[in-house]
Amino acid sequence: MKSIAAYRSGLEIDPYVTEIEAEEGLLQELNGSKPIRITNKSFIDYIFTRSLEVAVSFELPLQIHTGFGDKDLDLRKSNPLHLRNVLEDKRFAKSKIVLLHASYPFSKEASYLASVYSQVYLDFGLVIPKLSVQGMISSLKELLELAPTKKVMFSTDGYAFPETFYLGAKRSRDVVFNLLLDACGDGDLTIDEALEAIEDIFRENALRLYKLNTVNGLINRGNIFTPNIVPKYFNISQNGEEVVFVRIIWVDTSGQHRCRVVPAGRFYEEVETKGVGLTHASMGLLSYMDGLAEGSTLTGVGEIRLIPDMTTIARLPWSTKEEMVLADMHAKPGEAWEYCPRSALLQVTKILHKEFNLVMNAGFENEFYILKKMTRNGAEEWGPFDSSLYCSTSAFDTASSMLQEAYSYLQSLDITVEQLHAEAGKGQFEFAFKYLPCNLAADNIIYAREVIRAVARKHGLIATFIPKYYLNDIGSGSHVHISLSDNGRNVFIGSENDPETHYGMSKIGQNFMAGVYHHLPAILAFTAPLPNSYDRIQPNTWSGAYHCWGRENREAPLHTACPPGIPLELVSNFETKAFDGCANPHLGLASILAAGIDGSRRGLTLPEPTEINPSESANHKRLPKDLGEAVSSLVGDENFKELIGEKLVTEVIVISKF
Repeated sequence: MKSIAAYRSGLEIDPYVTEIEAEEGLLQELNGSKPIRITNKSFIDYIFTRSLEVAVSFELPLQIHTGFGDKDLDLRKSNPLHLRNVLEDKRFAKSKIVLLHASYPFSKEASYLASVYSQVYLDFGLVIPKLSVQGMISSLKELLELAPTKKVMFSTDGYAFPETFYLGAKRSRDVVFNLLLDACGDGDLTIDEALEAIEDIFRENALRLYKLNTVNGLINRGNIFTPNIVPKYFNISQNGEEVVFVRIIWVDTSGQHRCRVVPAGRFYEEVETKGVGLTHASMGLLSYMDGLAEGSTLTGVGEIRLIPDMTTIARLPWSTKEEMVLADMHAKPGEAWEYCPRSALLQVTKILHKEFNLVMNAGFENEFYILKKMTRNGAEEWGPFDSSLYCSTSAFDTASSMLQEAYSYLQSLDITVEQLHAEAGKGQFEFAFKYLPCNLAADNIIYAREVIRAVARKHGLIATFIPKYYLNDIGSGSHVHISLSDNGRNVFIGSENDPETHYGMSKIGQNFMAGVYHHLPAILAFTAPLPNSYDRIQPNTWSGAYHCWGRENREAPLHTACPPGIPLELVSNFETKAFDGCANPHLGLASILAAGIDGSRRGLTLPEPTEINPSESANHKRLPKDLGEAVSSLVGDENFKELIGEKLVTEVIVISKF
């Protein structure tokens, strides 16, 4: 039910207007000028009051237009504070009243009412996207000043044209994200509280208020007015299979994918919100054995909670009775553990946004070898799946069925593959993934590796991301392209009319990339975490063995890129070559981001680009030749301890020494 009383006679409703007064008012309208536009206050107040009584009897909410709207309204009369007489009336103590349009420009007043009266809820449709960006932000911020987040709701207020629904949804996500990000940075909310607020604002509040039953996220319209008696763990797949297990996945300090498996019933009854316990020692384990690194302060004493991030939950495409979900590590409820890689990346992401209003985007290109079982000299061993050349059509033919299946699985997980091809190694392939905000890119690459490994196993093969599986063949990297955006606009790219544009980059891009260049030796401890990683990072292998940068120079560890559609002489991103598939993606991206922040803070500048193969010049210094040298660089670099966290960086150092 909905009322537009604000646009006719105003919100100063008289809840005691009589039926006789209403009838007299209606007669005045009918006998008045034509066409009829009902504005009689007695009649409108009576209809409003009776409608609210009906809504209460059916336990339904009543939506009320407030604030701006029709062009002929008297804005003064649409202030929701005028509803006080109704809200104080005992007949309506159990009513549910939704103030629409954020009550703009009376958003503060609406926020106050929602904080004082249990009956009042808020909906910010129309304010977003109708106002300016700053107007949308300030209005929603005023709503959230006093109103509980469990009483604030999203709607697009779209009409007529599909674009209005799209724009309302997109702008709402942007505005809410920015507001809650700032709230976390200011300490008003924890990350968990912000995530819960997002769920409430965009989904749960409306489901509760309007009594919408859902099954697997879809509204069950045939049973709207009855309580939801379907247990949350009754989770059914599209083919009718019930979920049996949920894998709770984390990636440890050394880059190993690990999981705890929980029966689905227990997961949705308890673990979804409370998590599962995990020993402190889990983040101090070595990559090659389940033993603690010598010198690690993480032992079997003490426990954390693995808290599922329900925004990442997904059905396993290759095992449809199972789901998987990525987890955050909490020291106690609502408090991120200082050794949690996902939280570390989120932390530096917030710093970049708060100090520079920027988001770092990342696009991974993940190489891997496919191995098949073969017999040689009477013994079984794993060997190259194929021996074709780079981008060979025959190599793709050989692996096509497996690659198609992997692609289909990735699509089902909403992971976009932009291209794939056979690489230069025997049986080596590469998937290139879509640019995304770095946190999501890191999450996606974890799931992508899970998919690729699982599909290979299904076909009786092995997919390996080891940096240098064959010492006499090409290595496998997980190159990552980096760009910066401000409210969705790429600000890494330069401008032909900007005097501060150099090398095709904006000044923002130059400073950020200069930070990555400056800290590159230490970054390798995060992005190339195994001794084997340095067998890959060798001269003349396109892996970036020298400390330099170039423009479209694949022998440089950092090089700028100009994809199709970008004007000549300008670049839209830079690629980091010395990143491999055994690195923890959250820690790797956090190190790049921390270095870029330092470059932006200090206004660092890039040296001249290298336009030749750096191995042909004595002027270029080698990057660390082994993991020990990379760790030594990290030990002497305080920037990472400041931005990522001293304890986590120290653990990376300890583990990398073994």
